[in-house]
Amino acid sequence: MSDEIILAAAPLSFPWQTLDPFLFCVHHDDSYPKGNERMGPDPGMLAGRNIGNDFEVKDGWRMYHGDVVPGFPRHPHRGFETITLARRGFIDHSDSLGATARFGNGDAQWMTAGQGIVHSEMFPLVNRDRPNPTELFQIWLNLPREDKLKEAYFTMFWDKDIPHAAFRDGAGRSTEVTIVAGKLGKHVPLTPPPSSWASRLEADVAVWTLKLEPSATWRLPPASADANRMLYFFAGDTLTIAGRSVAPGHAIQVRPDADVTLENGGVEAELLMLQGRPIGEPVVQYGPFVMNTREEIRQAMLDYQATGFGGWGWTEDGPTHPREKGRFAIHADGREEQAD
Repeated sequence: MSDEIILAAAPLSFPWQTLDPFLFCVHHDDSYPKGNERMGPDPGMLAGRNIGNDFEVKDGWRMYHGDVVPGFPRHPHRGFETITLARRGFIDHSDSLGATARFGNGDAQWMTAGQGIVHSEMFPLVNRDRPNPTELFQIWLNLPREDKLKEAYFTMFWDKDIPHAAFRDGAGRSTEVTIVAGKLGKHVPLTPPPSSWASRLEADVAVWTLKLEPSATWRLPPASADANRMLYFFAGDTLTIAGRSVAPGHAIQVRPDADVTLENGGVEAELLMLQGRPIGEPVVQYGPFVMNTREEIRQAMLDYQATGFGGWGWTEDGPTHPREKGRFAIHADGREEQAD
């Protein structure tokens, strides 16, 4: 039975291997130190790092493309969507639509790049008296050809509004499912952006995180027969999937239209699930642009050079918000939300 349920299993790559309609998935998990007055690590801690392109784990953390504050200073996108699940720490967002935000501690940001957007994602070390652990998933979801040049769109899913479903097995052990996209029984997720592949019910897109107590058992319900379904087992010790033992640090493709029984081992386990019907179109990627043809990639580069996808309204490439600022979002239309 396990050979029929598990279609493939392999150690996690970098970035994590994905299936259509997903393009990219990275798990960032950094044990950042105390922050200095600029909300970055003390300059002495940057010695030996390839500043501007620091992806090597040193002392438990990375600077990525940041030079003072860790993160990703301004960069463009076209032709797909980013879904950012901020599990711990904070992300300071700014974009060429004029939207800004600070989110984290369970929030999710969903951004449709569409015809073009420029944004920055910085990881401010707001705590000066204690460490600043930061953990997030960034997921790229493709757009079909007809939607690749739709207007860019930015929205926030605050943790308090995201459905968190708790299930107990016969022994009373709990499995918690956080539902960013894709209905689970009576639990209905927030509405995805209007041009998203996930906005089409027939696309059967689901983005869930699963947390299983030690020895917990949970049944993953079936999805559409033509969907792709991948489980990423990133934390725990052992997990049995449809009778087959799987070690942590593996991606497991499972049959989508079958019940899949998960049996956890002796410590808490966590998984990410990405699911969706494939778009089934050619994918041509050049850095931050994802289109269907090379000619469209060349046009994206020309358009960005000509328009800057709306320009950049900040004096810095990696702007951050005041240290004392809580979780908030200011949308392109000026509407402001406060999460704290």
